[in-house]
Amino acid sequence: MGVALDRVLSQEEIDNVFRNLQDKDGGGEDQKRAQPYDFRRPDRIAKDQLRAIHLLHENFARTLASSLSAYLRAYVSVNLVSVEQLSFMEFVQCLPSPTIITALAMKPYDGSAVLEMNPSLVFPIIEMLLGGNGKVTAQRIEREITEIEQSIMEGVYRIILRDMREAWETVTNFDFSIEGRETEPQMLQLLAPNEAVVAVSLEVRLTENIGMINIGIPSIIIKMLRQKFDSQWLMRKTEASEDEQNRILKLLQPALLGVDARLDGPTIRTKDLMELEAGDILKLDYDVNRPIRLSLNGLSKWYGQIVDNGRKRCFALESLVPLDEGLNQR
Repeated sequence: MGVALDRVLSQEEIDNVFRNLQDKDGGGEDQKRAQPYDFRRPDRIAKDQLRAIHLLHENFARTLASSLSAYLRAYVSVNLVSVEQLSFMEFVQCLPSPTIITALAMKPYDGSAVLEMNPSLVFPIIEMLLGGNGKVTAQRIEREITEIEQSIMEGVYRIILRDMREAWETVTNFDFSIEGRETEPQMLQLLAPNEAVVAVSLEVRLTENIGMINIGIPSIIIKMLRQKFDSQWLMRKTEASEDEQNRILKLLQPALLGVDARLDGPTIRTKDLMELEAGDILKLDYDVNRPIRLSLNGLSKWYGQIVDNGRKRCFALESLVPLDEGLNQR
């Protein structure tokens, strides 16, 4: 038996009902709620590009360690610490003050990268280049670098930029060059504060000293290279494994090749050839000791001699025809 309800709900009771329903529907599904978006945050680049940049700078770290060890005649280790995307303001705030900052041109692309070397690394290097043992007190590190000391560091910068250029050759040809120097990060105005950069941090160990090298590359240039990163990844993926190469070789083994052993003589005009008569002598100018070329499908491959095994004529292989010579004599 039903019970008729003629009671009218108040506005507060109605609000409580809807509030309870919203709490039940939204429980445990916070991930579906709208998140505030900060339009000042930098656009993100693809994770696969960051991984590629990470691998690229791991190679750069190994090469730089060898180059600096040879240049300074001391053991130097370089380790990649991190590769991440930050705003330019965040990148600058992470740098010590004072420090040694270098602005780098990235021709043929418009834009500048930032290379920062900690004083705890720069001053021991200068000490070693001037004949010392690389031990520097904290008082000598906490100061700005002089112009003379900057000139002493030119050789180190050339090594770093050369190794960076070689590391990036797998993606594109950057022509890194020094545009300017600064000692206070807050004075650096190469990019807008909210513009994104890819920050690469390297830890350098030199004798008893540990310092950081920080590199900031504008993200907009990395985005422009997306297609080249994809091409590099595709080339790596298309490299056949040893098993795949053996499988392809097995498929090619039944293929037939045309084999010719010929005496390559001089050329003759068609007119002279048509006028040849019985008794005429045609001089070939081919030395009897000169090796004969063996061609595979018209491509010269081997040098050797015609021999006889008693029943058939054979070709005895002596040496391989160089590839460029074989293509020219095809």
